[in-house]
Amino acid sequence: MGVPPRADGSAHRDGAEDPPKRSAPMTTFRKNRKKTLTAGAAALSGAALLLGAGLAQPASAADLPHAPVAYFASGTDLTGRQAPVDITDPACRNLAEPALSAVNLTDADIQVYFNRDCRTGAPGRPGDLYDALGSLHWGNFPYPALSYRVVRH
Repeated sequence: MGVPPRADGSAHRDGAEDPPKRSAPMTTFRKNRKKTLTAGAAALSGAALLLGAGLAQPASAADLPHAPVAYFASGTDLTGRQAPVDITDPACRNLAEPALSAVNLTDADIQVYFNRDCRTGAPGRPGDLYDALGSLHWGNFPYPALSYRVVRH
């Protein structure tokens, strides 16, 4: 029993048949490898983005208290001298010194004004601008705060 000749008519070496072609599995391997590398790169990019977002948060110079409290601070990020807020008094209050940040860890809201006597508007200009410092929030102001009003719901 003889070995049939190859399609091109040449003889087989050692009488063995040609091995099956392997180009298709190699192509599949390369495609799967590319998908794996792409998925891995996407996962690493996502992890780096989350890590970067966590690191990009501004560091507060003062630790936030763990009890109901509200105060204005003369510096940004709750730094500088503190002026406590009486959350039981809804009357308009002028601050003794301009404040650049405040914390409100109470169940009331605080309306913050950039003019004396709770007048709305940018500093020295009429308008409807004021800042609302909601319950359980802290923040820096776009202008120095000069007065405020506590609002209870």
